[in-house]
Amino acid sequence: MNTVKVKINGMEIECASNATVLEAAKIAGIEIPTLCYLKEINAIGACRICMVEVKGARTLVTACVYPVTDGMEVFTNTPKVREARRMTLELILSNHRKDCLTCVRNLNCELQKLAIDFGVDGLRFADDNLQAAVESSSVCLTRDNSKCVLCRRCTAVCKQNQDVAVIGPNNRGFATHIGSPFERDLGEMACVGCGQCIVSCPTGALTERDDTATVYEALADETKHVVAIVAPAVRIALGECFGMPIGTNVEGKMVAALRRLGFNEVFDVLVGADITVMEEGAELIGRLQSGENLPIITSCSPGWVSYCEQYYPEFLPNLSTCKSPQQMTGALLKVYYAKKIGVDPKNLVVVSVMPCTAKKEEIRRDHQQAVPGVNDVDVVITTRELGRMISNAGLLFQSLPDEDFDPAFGISTGAGYIFGTSGGVMEAALRTVVEKVTGKPLEKVEFHELRGTQGIKEAEYVLDGTTVKVAVVSGLKNTAALLERVKAGEQFHAIEVMGCPGGCVTGGGQPIQSGFTTNFNDLRAMRGSALHKGAVETRPVQKSHESPLVLEIYKDVIGEPGGENAHHWLHTEYKQRPKYPGFVSEK
Repeated sequence: MNTVKVKINGMEIECASNATVLEAAKIAGIEIPTLCYLKEINAIGACRICMVEVKGARTLVTACVYPVTDGMEVFTNTPKVREARRMTLELILSNHRKDCLTCVRNLNCELQKLAIDFGVDGLRFADDNLQAAVESSSVCLTRDNSKCVLCRRCTAVCKQNQDVAVIGPNNRGFATHIGSPFERDLGEMACVGCGQCIVSCPTGALTERDDTATVYEALADETKHVVAIVAPAVRIALGECFGMPIGTNVEGKMVAALRRLGFNEVFDVLVGADITVMEEGAELIGRLQSGENLPIITSCSPGWVSYCEQYYPEFLPNLSTCKSPQQMTGALLKVYYAKKIGVDPKNLVVVSVMPCTAKKEEIRRDHQQAVPGVNDVDVVITTRELGRMISNAGLLFQSLPDEDFDPAFGISTGAGYIFGTSGGVMEAALRTVVEKVTGKPLEKVEFHELRGTQGIKEAEYVLDGTTVKVAVVSGLKNTAALLERVKAGEQFHAIEVMGCPGGCVTGGGQPIQSGFTTNFNDLRAMRGSALHKGAVETRPVQKSHESPLVLEIYKDVIGEPGGENAHHWLHTEYKQRPKYPGFVSEK
């Protein structure tokens, strides 16, 4: 790697020759403030908050896009720099509705932090009559353009990472705002509900649809039996809501908090993940034997399923018919557990805690009612929503004891545990499929070639004399690239798709970290490694087909994987949807 020497505030440092001033300053231990910059996604120098002085330059320059050169001298904290940043900040705030005390991003807002850092406690250009501009047509998220700073981080993520591009800047000049083509509501567009725009937003302009009021209502209703089910990725991110380090596993405290919020039982979606392995494994073996509808493509990610239905409907026959682990857990609770405890399924309220905003749409899909007329899952809240509920209840999260899930649906395996990170579903399925096909125990259960943060990973395995080629992909733009390869004739037998880059660990419902944190830390790796570590350290059984609870449920309730009961309760259907409702479909 070629390097150069640069002086920043008089301190000489060595950095890569292709680094920006922003990156060089980080090496020097200096945080240059940014608002619009997201590494490798949105480097446009638009907000002008990162302005610095460079010796010899005629004007201030934007640190996020300005390249370093050998011998360059940079000054990040001169009076000229501070005054420029302050003026820019005031101009941004002049068109920003300032209801900070009641905003969901209060104390976790990059704009608010900048105002505090620069001592902006009074505004010369404020519009105190700015009205809310809320657009809430989506069941997954809400947008309020009166809080938008036009950083364009959301539009960049929607296009660059997710290949959806249903939002962008409309109009010009003072009339510029973020919207959809032809000023359509987001609910009318081909949005997949992934929520990546939310976690990229520096302010409260984008938030998940808040369903906590529905949960509180259920908890207060004495006629309802309310249970919580929790996804794997929630336990390694929830602690961030309370200032704990990224990747801290708070499973025990999370369970304790949910009990103190009033839930009758707290169950683990990992049990549903183990059931998914059994069903998807049986489906994969059947397709390998018949040669039909290959490659089989996973269906755990509702954002991906929505994307497939709208953008790649030709692959719908390839989708696994398995419901997601969330829906399988809910279905079994309504079909089996409600009867076991003597509760009418209509009065059993299943509240799912998810790292994903698209799950809010999934529970409303067709064919998600194992009990006719009763939804498998009633309410979905995100990791962030649970964090707010815990805070609102006055629970001292870090002081809570560690408690176990309720055993009826709380005994899970390490295979289900890793479902929350890219490659985890495929690895968990292979642990079962390989042993079922070969009839021999695995020498090691880890499939390390499927792990990591790469957008696309590929591997080949020999199963009973047959070479099986698999792929793992995360992020919808990467997914589109892989599907185009399949359309061009490249052969795969099984593909795991997760809609969000890195998988559920960086889902749209996870705690929001600042741009600076995400630019200089690999959240995917930090949270993903926490799941792999937790799987090994907390679960004695590492294969779904060896779970005593899974075996009991199949023996007493379901019957055989892929059997009649399984198909009725645990499988679903898909249908092609037009990209743009109200417009003529392209296909």
